[in-house]
Amino acid sequence: MRHLVRGRKFNRTKSHRDAMLNNIATALFEHKKIYTTEAKAKEVKMLAEKLITKAKHALANEKQGTLPKGQTIDIHNRRIVAKNIRNKAVIQELFDAIAPAVENRNGGYTRIVKTGIRRGDGGRTAIIELVDWSAPQDGTISNKPAKKKAVQKKQVEKKAKVEKNTSEKEETTDAEVKE
Repeated sequence: MRHLVRGRKFNRTKSHRDAMLNNIATALFEHKKIYTTEAKAKEVKMLAEKLITKAKHALANEKQGTLPKGQTIDIHNRRIVAKNIRNKAVIQELFDAIAPAVENRNGGYTRIVKTGIRRGDGGRTAIIELVDWSAPQDGTISNKPAKKKAVQKKQVEKKAKVEKNTSEKEETTDAEVKE
């Protein structure tokens, strides 16, 4: 039994596993949505939620003014996040864009949407995305609704043409009757 043993190994060494999760988290903050396996998505979710919470605490400290004299930003929390996210632009985006957007949210900053089984190796796949940057969910992730809308639009256009033609015919018959 694996009592009190947390996390997945992914058949990798600890350093490789940590680097992989940090890279996926960096990509998640940069692109707001990542397509990966379910297991990796579940592991990255834990890391990403912790990093976003650190960014929120930094934002709260900056607003409350509880920083040491002469500091305008929370350097401590930025350095903690910088252990995992090595890209400075992504760190800046996390603290300047993502943290203020989720300021009133009490956790649950990410969403995992299962997308089925990969054809090549049978791996279970998923999309992990930041909740406040995702499109509204309609229950499915597919292009089918877009195609249906296009077909419906064409049908509406055809109906409009038919109605226009019938109204023109009625006008001509009314004119003939008057004569």
